[in-house]
Amino acid sequence: MGTKLANIRGMEILDSRGNPTVRVFIELTDGTTAVASVPSGASTGENEALELRDGDARRYAGKGVLKAVANVNEKIAPEVTGMDVFQQALIDRKMILLDGTENKSNLGANAILGVSMAVARAAAASAGLPLYEYLGGSGARRVPVPCMNILNGGEHADNSVDFQEFMAVPLGAPTFCEGLRYVAETFHVLKGILKGRGLATSVGDEGGFAPNVESNEEAIEIIIQAIEKAGYKPGIDIAIALDSAATSFSTDGKSPYNLKWSGAGTMKSDDLIALAEQWVSKYPIVLWEDPLAEEDWEGFKDFTHRLGDKIEVVGDDVFVTNTKYIARGIEEGTANSSLIKLNQIGTVSETIEAVRMCRDAGWRYFISHRSGETEDTFLADFAVAMDGGHLKTGSASRSERIAKYNRLLEIEQELGESALYYWK
Repeated sequence: MGTKLANIRGMEILDSRGNPTVRVFIELTDGTTAVASVPSGASTGENEALELRDGDARRYAGKGVLKAVANVNEKIAPEVTGMDVFQQALIDRKMILLDGTENKSNLGANAILGVSMAVARAAAASAGLPLYEYLGGSGARRVPVPCMNILNGGEHADNSVDFQEFMAVPLGAPTFCEGLRYVAETFHVLKGILKGRGLATSVGDEGGFAPNVESNEEAIEIIIQAIEKAGYKPGIDIAIALDSAATSFSTDGKSPYNLKWSGAGTMKSDDLIALAEQWVSKYPIVLWEDPLAEEDWEGFKDFTHRLGDKIEVVGDDVFVTNTKYIARGIEEGTANSSLIKLNQIGTVSETIEAVRMCRDAGWRYFISHRSGETEDTFLADFAVAMDGGHLKTGSASRSERIAKYNRLLEIEQELGESALYYWK
């Protein structure tokens, strides 16, 4: 018997946008089986690990992943078969060396991550432990505050909003279960408000509503109205988090910025920072992700200098879950938090190392899904294991998002009275 990798197999499946992605099946010599599915991003950083696509226009408009699947079956499997499943870091390192590139462009981060996630899940199953406990240890018991995306813009929606995500944060709830209820109720109230104004209630890629409001600021004001109408106190029960995804409306990866969808016009870094200062003083904003573009390191640093003592300033495209860039950010004071996405770096062990670097520096870290998701709930367990305290995984709609929330409800119930829930 034993716990060695006996069989590894990849296949092409579809993500929540109907685009191909990779699923990996693993079987151990003790008979344990596991499966993992890889998410896919739309708003991607320039330095992310590469998601390998076929480029064959005859299949899925060139987005097929048969090459990545073949790499799982024909290149990765022969190299790691026979390795012990509990050697996560060694297996991940073996795949990194086999790929031989800085951004995993040879085998594809989607191929490598599929195997890495499946290995972790198989190890947990073989050990008879829930995944969150296997990855985080026996002390893993903090269920994250759900930063629910309830209004979409930018790359995730076809509307007049420049900023990509407006999130409701139930930081005043006593438990995850109650927090999820707070924001789900707010989401449904928001739908009624939008409908009453004659605005669209269709949703974007991550399940948030995508109305054509008159300005980016109006999006915040409508959310405040929804919070109050749902019976909650803004800033006490439910706060607001934003993701500008500013690279998506920057002209050259840094300043200037063209807020064309809302009609706000062109702004420089200083203009955006001044706007943020106004909003933070006016609204209960507790977190702001990617307020500046991925090449605007100086602008990011200035934003953090001026607002970092008031809110969590999160770098996503600028850091791409890569310790090389996070280390630079820590040294230069670029932000005070990093977004953490498994497929940005491409292995479970490298993602854990990015979390460790943030923790050691006294930074926060914000665990995140991708806009192209699957029903896989790995992320929910990972968030509890990493003890980050908050998570974003979409809205109160679309089953690939709800699956993560439902898994967190299960985890909280499993933990019982030992479960923890708090913002900081």
